[in-house]
Amino acid sequence: MDLMRLGEAGREIPTVRAGDTYYDLRGLAPDITGASLGAGLIEQVRAALRDGSLTELAGAESLRVGPPLTGIGAVVCVGMNYAAHAAETGDQPPAAPIIFFKHSNTVVGPNDDVVIPPGAEKVDWEVELAVVIGKRASYVQSHEEALECIAGFTISNDVSERDFQIRHSGGQWSKGKCAPTFNPLGPALVPAADIPDPQSLRLYSRVNGEERQNSTTADMVFSVAEIIRDLSQYMALDPGDVVNTGTPEGVALSGRFPYLAPGDTVTLGIEGLGEQHQQMVAH
Repeated sequence: MDLMRLGEAGREIPTVRAGDTYYDLRGLAPDITGASLGAGLIEQVRAALRDGSLTELAGAESLRVGPPLTGIGAVVCVGMNYAAHAAETGDQPPAAPIIFFKHSNTVVGPNDDVVIPPGAEKVDWEVELAVVIGKRASYVQSHEEALECIAGFTISNDVSERDFQIRHSGGQWSKGKCAPTFNPLGPALVPAADIPDPQSLRLYSRVNGEERQNSTTADMVFSVAEIIRDLSQYMALDPGDVVNTGTPEGVALSGRFPYLAPGDTVTLGIEGLGEQHQQMVAH
């Protein structure tokens, strides 16, 4: 099943897609949030699907797709977490996870426009497997315990302005990561139980229909479980927090492709999680 939020921005309807049918979740929770996930929303939805108590959402296919959760507390990101991506930028794979943050207001729907900030000339795409936390992760001791803290997975485009990131940030990166619309998320939150192995997922991106990235999460330097375990030693991850786990090779920073410009379209996808489509627009 896929948890989704459908409708105009700020008025999305919490929804579950089971097969080809969409059901309204407002009878179970006002919205898909960290609080509702932490209170067992996924299990409640499964039970409601089994007993047939949900109401079908008419016209769902025609509604805008919003980010699959709201009220996000933190967007924590891992840099240089694919071996081939580190190589294409001229760096060695890191010895420990490299961490930076994105402002939660970067998050938009998976098909919403990405707005290029004034003065930006090096806007880049990054398809990433995003982890949504469902149970507080603090001082986690094992990979098994780390995986138990995950509500589900979705797709993130960690949009970056490389000049802002590298020349303007003093080595901290976040200035190039935090412009509004710089984190399209979705289309769906797929429960962790429905993704048997997060380390064997194909992920890809295309710009104007031309392939850019085509890799698998097996190339991660640090696995999803290790990322959550490691992060929990330095911060508490709460239900509804999002962790972007890094991008594979094939970005513009490599020098092999031009950066994004107004009018460009970007498509990103991950096996089992769906696909995103964005258009770049000028501020």
